[in-house]
Amino acid sequence: MKNIYKAILALGLSLGAFSCTPYLDMSPTDSVSDKLIWQKTENAEYHVNYLYTYLYDLLMNQCAAGQTEALTDMMKYGSYNYNSLCYIPSEIAYGVEQTLSAGYVSTYLGYWGTWYQGIAKTNKALDCLKRFGQMSDEDKLRIEAEIKFMRASLYFDLMKRYKEIIIYDEDLQSYTKDKGLSSEEAGWDFIYADLKFAADNLPAREAAKGRINKGMAWAFMTRAMLYAERWAEVKTAAEEVEKLGYGLEAQYADAYGKAINAGNNEAIIQYLFDRANDVTHSFDFYYTPGGDYALHGETGGGYGTPTQEMVESYELARGGKPDWTAWHGTTTQTPPYADLEPRFHATILYNGAEWKGRAIEPFVGGVDGWCQWNLDREPMGRTTTGYYLRKLVDESHDVIAYSGGVQPLIIMRYAEVLLNKAEACYHLDDNAGANAAVKAVRERVGLPYTDKAGSPLWDAIRQERKVELAFEGLWYWDLRRWGVAHKQYPEGLSGYQQHGLKIENNGDGTFTYSYVSVDDQDRNFPEKMYRFPIPSGELNNNAEVDQYPEWK
Repeated sequence: MKNIYKAILALGLSLGAFSCTPYLDMSPTDSVSDKLIWQKTENAEYHVNYLYTYLYDLLMNQCAAGQTEALTDMMKYGSYNYNSLCYIPSEIAYGVEQTLSAGYVSTYLGYWGTWYQGIAKTNKALDCLKRFGQMSDEDKLRIEAEIKFMRASLYFDLMKRYKEIIIYDEDLQSYTKDKGLSSEEAGWDFIYADLKFAADNLPAREAAKGRINKGMAWAFMTRAMLYAERWAEVKTAAEEVEKLGYGLEAQYADAYGKAINAGNNEAIIQYLFDRANDVTHSFDFYYTPGGDYALHGETGGGYGTPTQEMVESYELARGGKPDWTAWHGTTTQTPPYADLEPRFHATILYNGAEWKGRAIEPFVGGVDGWCQWNLDREPMGRTTTGYYLRKLVDESHDVIAYSGGVQPLIIMRYAEVLLNKAEACYHLDDNAGANAAVKAVRERVGLPYTDKAGSPLWDAIRQERKVELAFEGLWYWDLRRWGVAHKQYPEGLSGYQQHGLKIENNGDGTFTYSYVSVDDQDRNFPEKMYRFPIPSGELNNNAEVDQYPEWK
């Protein structure tokens, strides 16, 4: 993404070019003191805008090797080259103990140092606000709440990775080189306190004028407390979000693709872009069908593609799942794509699907093309699975005329809040609350639902989290926090291989579909991956920290 500091945020806030901020015109011309920055509301808000950019960083930096969906059964990166968004995600998913060293995991999944740099910035901001702020008490509380929301977001990302972390607050005088890890409970207490402060002191979205608002704090509370397994706090926070008037968009694709400033009532936290100011992202380049480039003699797209396992996760539009047995061999039967529910059609592009006024051709020799995993090192836009990603890819984007994409990137939406509430209610033995939330999500796409209890209710919640929130960066973390990732597939992420369909055009209007593995070996999730190792830099510089036992 270019010129991130000019980005339009989730909130619909245009940060503006920072060279235009009022305080930069003050004397002296070569620097600005903390005192001058934090005295006035307007100047303080501009400074806090720098912290807002961590919303984008946290979204896009969940795994340095690529989308975390590629560590699950959802997505396959097709290149055999040893790079990120190529072979390395598969290597992580294979889970070979010798490969998953502490240094390797820290490199691709850690972010310890990066997020602590952000936390240091939030703590300095809070310290300066309290020492130098001369704005009204109301503005001071609101700005403090914005900063604490950002600090909670950064600490949350550390907690879900490490479980035990080092807690630093805005008391800069108490900082010391050597400091021990907190307990897991203390970490969640700290995050809860920051989010509760934010929720209590931020304005509602209508009054926030594009800045962080009360709904964002309550919504994020439902996510954070879900990981903390504090079910009552999840339910309470979800009910507060409901009171603020959020709701599901009528069309599933609008839930994540429609901008907040275009009236999306489901998007709670969303990152927006602006081509006029050259504020764009590269998501379309990596995930659009390869034919979008091949038709113009160029190469791009198709880096990561949905798997057959993900396709088979979808139900029929009338409810229930089709029998895919015939397509686990070789057949000329047409797969039951047309009969699948709306979220499948909004998420995955398949053979013959309409896209940009043409039919997708993911077959051997087709415009989009097919590439055999591990034999063709570089797919050059061709799919190794027989599918392409549709969700989050902008169909209106002319990738030849404009390299960067501008479709919004969703961080959090109301459907997730409902499913967070459903999970919390399940654990609180509130079957009525859980069923109501699941039913609301399914009703949007016309799927039938009968109230459930016990294991069937849990299975329904798990199903909805997988398909409703597919490719939004949550499934890998869900399986980790549930403690099932090490178990055998399909409950966990061990003992299975991903598959695709090799498609061959028979020249008579029919196609031959062959079920093929797109892995070199079985995938596995070692139990030590339930928390990532403390990086060597922290261990070498902090005498109070010792490596977790499973990583020694």
